[in-house]
Amino acid sequence: MATNVNVLVVDDVEQNLTAIEALIAGPDVTVLKATSGIAALELLLVHDVALALLDVQMPNMDGFELASLIRGSERTRAIPLIFLTAAAREPEKFFKGYGAGAVDFLYKPIDAGVLQSKVGVFVALDRQRKQLAAQLEELTQALKLNEMFTAVLSHDLRNPLSSVANGAAVLLKMSGDPGVTRTARRIQTTTRRMGNMVEQLLDLARIRSQGLRLNVCSADYAELCGAIVDEMEAAGDGTARIEFEQAGDVQGEVDVDRFSQMISNLVGNAMQHGTPDAPIRLRVDGSAPERITVSVQNGGSIPTGQLPHVFELFRSGENENTGHRGLGLGLFIVKKFAVAHGGDVTATSSPAAGTIFEISMPRAFAHGVH
Repeated sequence: MATNVNVLVVDDVEQNLTAIEALIAGPDVTVLKATSGIAALELLLVHDVALALLDVQMPNMDGFELASLIRGSERTRAIPLIFLTAAAREPEKFFKGYGAGAVDFLYKPIDAGVLQSKVGVFVALDRQRKQLAAQLEELTQALKLNEMFTAVLSHDLRNPLSSVANGAAVLLKMSGDPGVTRTARRIQTTTRRMGNMVEQLLDLARIRSQGLRLNVCSADYAELCGAIVDEMEAAGDGTARIEFEQAGDVQGEVDVDRFSQMISNLVGNAMQHGTPDAPIRLRVDGSAPERITVSVQNGGSIPTGQLPHVFELFRSGENENTGHRGLGLGLFIVKKFAVAHGGDVTATSSPAAGTIFEISMPRAFAHGVH
């Protein structure tokens, strides 16, 4: 069903208005008629129009003056203007008219077919504009609803996950049975993985709905990385495979929580997808005066066709040993966090060198870049 479209016609001769209305009006095209510039401006205050047909020669306010006023208002400046004139085709009229914002001229007596054709084009364009605006609004609302749903769902999942994790911890303390211990550790590992997924969903909701708000302070990058390794070691996540080293001045400005999550994601990714018998090398390098780089290297390589897409949303590789697939958010979030700091993260991979993710961060944070 076609939406109604308004076309404004301004002419100081009533008969001309009636004739034009008869030519272009239709079930879904309403002609707004004005016999003066003032009357036209009053109509434009309350109506949206797809096109304005302006008579050039009118008393008190001619078509060019009216066009200038229309162009001077934020509400009406985008309205296409076609001038109607009975004057001779003088070059200076063309220049003045186009300078006032005209898209075309029609000369009286007006050819009915030409008028209907030109009006039809602008009516169709206006309908398309309205349809696109409506679709954009629907998509915006759907995105907001989806993000709100994700945030609420993620929030409500935290409490039961915490209960499961606490229960597993109690089992480890209360029982020395190897089978119970093994099961409890498996529960802990699973709940940690689910917790990471919840955090990633929350980060995605924040990124897409309100952007990232960073809490930047001066920090020691090596200490932050070491703390992540210690946490994983305490959780029994196989940190014996991690070789950690640092070089240069590793003091810089960073959002501690965001950076810690970046390192946790990269190290967790290396553990999940790297070769089990190859070490994971975590290195912090502050040798450069203005930047600090952090690299995570693991055995195994990423297929050449997948490498350019590893930071894309919902891209998830599958662990060949476990068959486990994540949400495909971890590396996407790492990229977003790095860029929000004014830095970047890159990935290289080859069978000989393995896979290396390198974060490059500015030593001093430029406020406002995120």
